[in-house]
Amino acid sequence: MTRIYFVRHAQPDESWKDDRTRPLTRTGMEDCKKVTELLIKIPIDYFYSSPYKRSVDTIKECADTLNMPVYTDERFRERQAGENGYHIDMVKKRWENFDFCEKGGESLRSVQKRNIEALNEILMKHRDKTIVIGTHGTALSTILNFYNPDFNFNDFKRIWHWMPYIIRVDFEGTALVNKEELLMIERGY
Repeated sequence: MTRIYFVRHAQPDESWKDDRTRPLTRTGMEDCKKVTELLIKIPIDYFYSSPYKRSVDTIKECADTLNMPVYTDERFRERQAGENGYHIDMVKKRWENFDFCEKGGESLRSVQKRNIEALNEILMKHRDKTIVIGTHGTALSTILNFYNPDFNFNDFKRIWHWMPYIIRVDFEGTALVNKEELLMIERGY
């Protein structure tokens, strides 16, 4: 069995305009200690992450404590947001139609395709290992939807403000066999 711990990033500094280099807030940095406290007890084999700073930084303290590198994969990046991309009506419209995207944005199907491709490579390369993956709310939600098509807008909305959020997902090969939510810290943007 391969065990994946998906770690949705801690609270980002929304005043920072560049999405890729957006740092965590002071509260977000403090919440990383809770992530480390939970994960440090687990025999982890690998750390992977979206290349976005907030995702790497959320798991970096734990990786550093274990003297392990964090490998980044561009396919785990957050969805490219376009005009009004975070407006609730736009978010709902994307969940109703996975191929829809706002001008300059990326569809949920595109996000899901690249995330599942990266995840399947990790599952095949590191069979029967324990892996931490630093991720984002939308990216993680599309992964969960892939394995459970009933995961919808309301489920996404439920986790929208959980930063950080940790969910353990167990796989046999590339088949999901179990999942458990481990840490949910409610934070608004």
